Amino acid sequence: MHEADLITILSEQKIDLVATLPCDRTRDLCPLITADFPEIQVNREEDGVGVCAGAALGGARPALVIQSSGLGNSLNALMSLTMTYRLPLPIIASWRGVYHEAIPAQVPFNRPLPAVLEALGIPYRVIREVGELSLVGQVIEGAFAEHTPSVALISPKVWEGDCGCTAAGPAPSRARTSELCYRRQIREPVMSRSEAIGVISRALTDQAVVANIGVPSKELYAHHDRPLNFYMLGSYTQATPVGFGLASVTDRDVWVIDGDGSMLGTGVLPAVGAARPRNLWIFCLDNGAFGSTGNQPTYAATGVDLELMARAAGLSATVKVQDAAELAAVCRDRVDAPLFVHVLIRPGNTQVPNIPLPPEAIRDRFIGAL
Repeated sequence: MHEADLITILSEQKIDLVATLPCDRTRDLCPLITADFPEIQVNREEDGVGVCAGAALGGARPALVIQSSGLGNSLNALMSLTMTYRLPLPIIASWRGVYHEAIPAQVPFNRPLPAVLEALGIPYRVIREVGELSLVGQVIEGAFAEHTPSVALISPKVWEGDCGCTAAGPAPSRARTSELCYRRQIREPVMSRSEAIGVISRALTDQAVVANIGVPSKELYAHHDRPLNFYMLGSYTQATPVGFGLASVTDRDVWVIDGDGSMLGTGVLPAVGAARPRNLWIFCLDNGAFGSTGNQPTYAATGVDLELMARAAGLSATVKVQDAAELAAVCRDRVDAPLFVHVLIRPGNTQVPNIPLPPEAIRDRFIGAL
């Protein structure tokens, strides 16, 4: 079976974490990955980019296994996160839209995909025949040697002739009781985001921190710059995936400072709820607005309760805090579970300068401190 050959290549390259989103052309590969590697199944490919970035920061050798159309969902994250910080990311992609493609919607993006990758400066190799599978090893080696995303585009022709008999295992039983007793009073917010970040920063000891893009990172830098802070300079929605990936490969406590806008835009919370990394805390600073772009309201302003959303995603340890004393008390506690802290704050930004560190300096001192 050719899928087993790919598993061997991943093992020989010492891949130790695989983020996946399946393709029907690689249906026999999926259970092999699940059986042979620590795996994080994501709901959107760009979240896999973030997870792999966090894992790479933590010293792991991650890979992303997706179908090629998922690269379209991931291009901004690849460029503003993986490329900006020069992080390694081998991507194994089933190349759709080219070989015996029966779905018209797969063609427009995937057929010109090599030219798209060339235009962005992302290295890639096309693998059209079984005898070329060894090129996957070169893609992986190049990603880690050059600190770059690197893509293996594998034609579905490679998997032709296999028996297609890999056992995916029995479907999990879905019989269960779903029950929730939840009542929260949301008061008019009194804290600013800067005040909340100040409370969090004063509680820091040896935690690794991943801070959301825009003003939150700049406010954290102004309050308490330290090598164990990873400042997101781009990649909207990716702070929690990066923290999740990091928490998956280290025993160190990882705190994520995220926001309501990005929480509403990511599909990572169900993956966190399933994996339950005990060392991950997510501080969702909810000002009901896109704070870095002019305080335009989000759906959290009057509708969505983000703590309840986290509960629905499978995070059982959640708390809502609405003033500095409540937040400080949470920061002093120790919870042996992934913790979601819903912090109600008012809109508004402090006037803080840009972070005077280039991306690779943020990366290098963070890795060194870890």
